[in-house]
Amino acid sequence: MPRCLSAFFALLSSLIATAAGAQDAPRSECLAMANAAPRAVPVSLRSAAAKPDEVAITYAGHSTYYIDTPGGLRIATDFSGAYTTGRLPDVVTMNRAHGTHYTLFPDPRIPHVLHGWGDDGQPARIAERVGDVFIHNVTTDIRRYFGDDSSGEMIRDGNSIFIFEVAGLCIGHLGHLHHKLDDSHFAAIGRLDIVMVPIDGNYTMSLDGISDITRRLRASVVLPMHRFMTPLDEFMRKIGQQFAIDTRAERTLTISRETLPSTPTVIILGGV
Repeated sequence: MPRCLSAFFALLSSLIATAAGAQDAPRSECLAMANAAPRAVPVSLRSAAAKPDEVAITYAGHSTYYIDTPGGLRIATDFSGAYTTGRLPDVVTMNRAHGTHYTLFPDPRIPHVLHGWGDDGQPARIAERVGDVFIHNVTTDIRRYFGDDSSGEMIRDGNSIFIFEVAGLCIGHLGHLHHKLDDSHFAAIGRLDIVMVPIDGNYTMSLDGISDITRRLRASVVLPMHRFMTPLDEFMRKIGQQFAIDTRAERTLTISRETLPSTPTVIILGGV
């Protein structure tokens, strides 16, 4: 075969392999839906649909929520090992603000350990499908901690906002967020149906700052975390009257795409 034809077929094979790889690569449905034009779904189709898959979200403590998926996967956010409930998680995500948000020695039986920081000096880049969940991250900067002093320099890309896409829901966990988000962050996050928000007003960021972010994200459900002694009425006053408030005694929220509240709602689970 002439050399030019060999080169042509080699190039063609490479392009086909690249295209196949791109098709197989996981992609964010939340970003796709955020960028798409609004589309009405006929009521008749919604009512005729099968019973929706439900996700259970349980508050364990501090910034740790457990997410149990319809496929039986269990995820723990900002996992340090200190806040546990039920069986061992299959996936844990971590941020490295301090030891209550990560552990370098997780139970070796946990198969998927996702760091919100880069271990090689590069930003963490996570886009993985595990079971019935697609997990990806958006990095933010984080203050360097020196003992009890949290006024150190900023570490670029030291924190991650983790996003979990499951059962048609887009669930975000803001992590140990230390600064306002710019347009590029919001674009990378896309649409969120449920967002877990730190409301300590000090160790992460001010209540004014986190309230601005929460209003702009405008998720259907806001789940506070990392509260400490923050008065809940102060957070609600700052977040604005467009958000309803729902205080519950139980620690677990069971929810589906179809049962999202029609009005953006702050749901305060037991223990928060």
